[in-house]
Amino acid sequence: MTHFRPKDEVELVGIVQQALATEEPMELVAGGSKRSLGRPMQLPHVLDLSGFCGVQVYEPEELILTVGAATPMAEIERTLAGAHQMLAFEPGDWRALLGTADKTQTLGGVLSCNIAGPRRIRQGAARDHLLGFHGVSGRGESFKAGGKVVKNVTGYDLCKLMAGSYGTLAALTEVTVKVLPYPEATRTVALKGLAVDAAVKAMIQAVGSSHELGGAAHLPAVLSPTGAAMTVVRVEGPVPSVEARAVALRDELSGFGAAEIIDNDASLPLWQTFRDIMPLASPADAAIWRVSIAPTDAPALVDTLSRALDLRYFLDWGGGLLWLAVTGASDGGATAIRSAIKSGHATLIRGGDGLRAAVPVFQPQNPTVAALARRVKDSFDPERIFNRGRMYGDV
Repeated sequence: MTHFRPKDEVELVGIVQQALATEEPMELVAGGSKRSLGRPMQLPHVLDLSGFCGVQVYEPEELILTVGAATPMAEIERTLAGAHQMLAFEPGDWRALLGTADKTQTLGGVLSCNIAGPRRIRQGAARDHLLGFHGVSGRGESFKAGGKVVKNVTGYDLCKLMAGSYGTLAALTEVTVKVLPYPEATRTVALKGLAVDAAVKAMIQAVGSSHELGGAAHLPAVLSPTGAAMTVVRVEGPVPSVEARAVALRDELSGFGAAEIIDNDASLPLWQTFRDIMPLASPADAAIWRVSIAPTDAPALVDTLSRALDLRYFLDWGGGLLWLAVTGASDGGATAIRSAIKSGHATLIRGGDGLRAAVPVFQPQNPTVAALARRVKDSFDPERIFNRGRMYGDV
């Protein structure tokens, strides 16, 4: 296996063109923290993009940050903290979940996998914060898209196409993202002891209120540190506004039981736990699934799967995201999960190489969507040079 580590974009173009000439695909790697996401690949070459790192332009007053795509998240967080700013889509650190604690999490990896945390219900996905990028396509061509303003779209929005493509379309070298001020204060309104159906109703009511929630999650009793189920909603912003909204939410949710307000210091680690999927990190041999559904479908789906599988779960995004840990199923629960989903999609986030090779990691596509995905791949990487087979066998 050959390990290529280009020092600049010119050298990267040459490496890709050489791979095209020999028709030999490459696995794209930077920090390596998400290398186990997707289908397992056995490719002849590794394209190491870790050299494309470092903060290039940071304009706090314009809420714009441009960095090398392989810049470590730790460096980005330190840079933004200096101006009391943040990546508002709240990307999770999944290294403990994936068993890659010794690897480096990079912004390019977060964007390529379109990872967003609890604040997604208010701030949107990672793709909504990617303003522009530079990269090299599987055709061996250097190109760029987007820019340094929030609204700069002419023709296709390639930023949204790259986010969530898992490195199958282009090797990103530079990314520009929008940033936002860090909240002055955070409060969490917590309800205890709710069954999943009541918890979803409470979250839907809270999300639909005028209080601009920054998170809504439910942790069942078996995973709760208190031994009782916890349903929590978060408000963020200036101190007077946050305090008033927290009290109003507590009163509005009183029909579901007595609620308490958790202060700033206790709220921050609580939401970091949800962000990083820590309730399901162990045991390490459990298959981890990320299921996106309509919130109103969550209680019935949990009931169906609880009867069919040995599982643990929690809910995020107001019930619209169901995290599952399945043990004891030969297929990791794939058949039961996908059979039970009426509308939505399930992605296998953690599983051994054998499981990820045996079952579809990503939601199977209908023929129309699959044909479109192949045409997109043909446009950027017709010879399947980049991450061949990581998402689907033919792309």
